[in-house]
Amino acid sequence: MLNFNIRGENIEVTPAIREYVEGKIDKVDRYFNEEIQATANVNLKVYNDKQTKVEVTIPMKNLTLRAEERNADMYAAVDLIVDKLERQIRKYKTKVNRKFREREGVATFFATIDPPEGATDHSEEDEYNIVRTKQFDLKPMDQEEAVLQMNMLGHNFFIFTDAESNGTHIVYKRRDGKYGLIETN
Repeated sequence: MLNFNIRGENIEVTPAIREYVEGKIDKVDRYFNEEIQATANVNLKVYNDKQTKVEVTIPMKNLTLRAEERNADMYAAVDLIVDKLERQIRKYKTKVNRKFREREGVATFFATIDPPEGATDHSEEDEYNIVRTKQFDLKPMDQEEAVLQMNMLGHNFFIFTDAESNGTHIVYKRRDGKYGLIETN
């Protein structure tokens, strides 16, 4: 069973909105063999230009589902989010079943559901082919220097060793143009 944590930014989450979001997103439950014991974190945001952004993150034991969608109509954005989540599940299901058939418990994580009529399975096309491998030494630096290095290289992310903690961290450029930091344990 999915629990819901629905949050609104610049919008009040009315009972009607809550019911619509829960009803739509709860449909992903049918893709799993067992009841999902997870919390769906839903963030609804309305911008000044009346655009809405819906973000959904569902962390589970074996995978994390995440999707975001922008649309002028919030209800349409929720519908599109569900489509994205279902595509992610089908994609993961195909890969998990193909690669881990012999592992007990993993292949049975997903329920057997036929794709909707007219839907195509692009799992073969979506194969992850590594076309280049790089090796390099991580230079100790601070976050600001890592961001500068990333921008100089023209990349969207940069991996570095934090000079203070000696941990491996990643800086990345967000869609909003700001920067994020991922710290590893």
